[in-house]
Amino acid sequence: MLIAFDFDGTLSDSEMTVLLGEEAGIADEIDEITERAMNDEISYAESLYARAELLDGLPEADVAAAFGRVELRDGAADVIRSLRDAGHHVAILTGGFEAGVADALDRAGVGVDTIVANRLPIRNGKLTGDAEGPLIEGTKDDALEALADEHGFEIDETVAVGDGANDLPMLEIAGLAIGYEPKPAVEPHCDVVVGSMADLEALLRSRDVV
Repeated sequence: MLIAFDFDGTLSDSEMTVLLGEEAGIADEIDEITERAMNDEISYAESLYARAELLDGLPEADVAAAFGRVELRDGAADVIRSLRDAGHHVAILTGGFEAGVADALDRAGVGVDTIVANRLPIRNGKLTGDAEGPLIEGTKDDALEALADEHGFEIDETVAVGDGANDLPMLEIAGLAIGYEPKPAVEPHCDVVVGSMADLEALLRSRDVV
């Protein structure tokens, strides 16, 4: 099977742009925009461009410090290992940033098969105020379908796990849609909801996924 996870708010309980905002001293402004996007009040693309603009000029060292604070939730690494040991293709599809995801996985000593993520360009040692990548204007249903096609999975052989409005496209097409503490606008679109990684692993075991 193909198992696709969101990252911020799902595999991790942090939000990368908020951590960056803390380094820049504007965490409250960043958090407000993030929450509006996750509750489907504004588009994800609009929210990410707005947050990136607020971070314009943040030094590269501060970016690295923020990404160094990104951590997986308790039990998330165990879930990933169980899925990969069972022979599944594990992917992370996130509107967050490659560097933060990679740092968190490295520190947890675990890997995944595919990461689809965005980037914050740096010029002259500082953020440019822009954002780029496949999951800004692009959506997670397209990313999930592309991965399924590439690796020979039918769409009903996919599982999607997410929490926010930008996860809705993949949750709506996946064979099994799992909400991880989903936002109110997201929960009605989930086949099942979990509140911890232990609950998630138990659910996957009950469905003979692991």
